[in-house]
Amino acid sequence: MPDDVSLSHCEGAHEERERKEIDSHTIQLSSLFPSSSSSCVLSSRASNTKSSLHVTHRHGTCSRLSSGKATTPDHSEILRLDQARVNSIHSKLSKKLTDRVRQSQSTDLPAKDGSTFGSGNYVVTVGIGSPKHDLSLIFDTGSDLTWTQCQPCVRSCYSQKEPIFNPSSSSSYYNVSCSTAACSSLSTATGSPGSCDASNCVYGIQYGDQSYSVGFLAKEKFTLTSSDVFDGVYFGCGENNQGLFTGVAGLLGLGRDKLSFPSQTATTYNKVFSYCLPSSASSTGHLTFGSAGISRSVKFTPISALTEGTSFYGLDIVGITVGGQKLSIPPTVFSTPGALIDSGTVITRLPPKAYAALRSAFKAKMSKYPSTSAVSILDTCFDLSKFKTVTIPKVTFTFSGGAVVELGSKGILYPFKISQVCLAFAGNSDDNNAAIFGNVQQQTLEVVYDGAGGRVGFAPNGCS
Repeated sequence: MPDDVSLSHCEGAHEERERKEIDSHTIQLSSLFPSSSSSCVLSSRASNTKSSLHVTHRHGTCSRLSSGKATTPDHSEILRLDQARVNSIHSKLSKKLTDRVRQSQSTDLPAKDGSTFGSGNYVVTVGIGSPKHDLSLIFDTGSDLTWTQCQPCVRSCYSQKEPIFNPSSSSSYYNVSCSTAACSSLSTATGSPGSCDASNCVYGIQYGDQSYSVGFLAKEKFTLTSSDVFDGVYFGCGENNQGLFTGVAGLLGLGRDKLSFPSQTATTYNKVFSYCLPSSASSTGHLTFGSAGISRSVKFTPISALTEGTSFYGLDIVGITVGGQKLSIPPTVFSTPGALIDSGTVITRLPPKAYAALRSAFKAKMSKYPSTSAVSILDTCFDLSKFKTVTIPKVTFTFSGGAVVELGSKGILYPFKISQVCLAFAGNSDDNNAAIFGNVQQQTLEVVYDGAGGRVGFAPNGCS
C-alpha cells in the first residue's frame, strides 16, 4: 500500500512538472540582451518569398543604418517616446468617437527593428524614383501617408544615413495638383487638409512626439523587389522635417486610409500584407505584401468596428491567460474601450483592471525571483543577476472569433540590464482608453493584415 501511495505521489509530481513545462518558457538570460557578434541572420521567409522585404532592428547589426555594429538604444527615451505615441493614439480615437456621436499577388520585404520616431520601430528598404534610390523607411500600421525627406531642405532636414532623395534627378517624379481628389483626401490621411503652393499640393503631418514632415504631395515609382514595381504611388516629398526619425529616410504608411500603401497597391495585393518582427538585433524578419507564403496555421480575428474610419486595425480581446490560468477579467473591461494592434507602439497597454490581474498572476508565478525598482512606465521588475536561466509563465491572448495567440518567449519581458528585467506590459491611466497590442508582444509572430477581408491573423514562428 505505501508503495502505491509513493508511486501515485511520484506520478503526481511528474504530471505537475510536465504541466509547468507546458505553461512556461525557460530561457537563457543572455538571450535577452544584444550579442556582441557582428553577424546577421537573414529571415529565410524574406529571402525566398517573391514580394518580401527584410525587416531589421533600427539599432541592430542587420540594419543599413548601423554599419554592422549594434548600437545600444536608450531605453528610457524609447519608453518616453512610446508614451507620447500612445497618448496620441488615444487622443485620435477619442476624437473619432466624439465625431461619431455627433488570391492575389504577393511581395515580401524583410523587417528591421527601428525606432518609434526615434524609439522602437522597424525598418525596411524601398527603392524610390528612376533610377531607384534605396531608402530605409520605418513601416507603421498606425500611419497612412508614406513620405521621405527630399532635396532641397527648404527649412530643415534631420540627419539621415542615406543620401537625401533628390526629385530633380528622377525621371518618374511629378508633383500633384492641389485641385485633385488625392490632395483633398489628405485631411483623413494626415489629420491636416492639403494646401496650395503655385497650384502644387502641400501636405503637413505631425506625430505624437511633435516630430513632423511638411512638403509636396507627389507621385513616384516605388520598387519593392525586382518584380514588384509600382508607377504613380502618392507619397510626401518632405522639404521641412524635424524630429526623432534620426537615421531613417522617412516612413512607409500601412494604415487603412485610401492614401496608405496597401490601399494604393490593392489591385496587386488586395490589401493583404504580413510581417514578422525579429526577436534580436542580429536577425531580420520580413514584411511581405500579398498572400503568398502565409502560414496555414494563421488564426484570424475580425477587425473591430471601434476603429472604423481611422488608420488603425482594431482587435477585440476576450481573455488573457498567464501560466495556463485564465485571468478573471469581466468582459466589459475590454469591450468598453476596445483594442487595436500597432507596429509602432513598443509596450502593450491594457485597461487598468486587466493589467492589475496580469501583473498579480505574473508576480505570483515569478515569486522565486527577487523584485527590484520600477523603470518609467514598467512597474514589475526583477533582479536576475544571480541566475543564468529564468522560467517565466506563458502569456496567451484570446481574440474574438476564437483566435488564441501565445506570445513568443521574447514578447513577455523587457530587459534594461540583468539586474532590472521588467514585465513588458503597462496599464492605461483611464478605463476608457483603448488597449494597444504593441511590438514587443508581436516579436516572432507572423501577423497578417487582410484589409479586404476585414481581419487580422496570427501564427507562431513567423520569421523562419
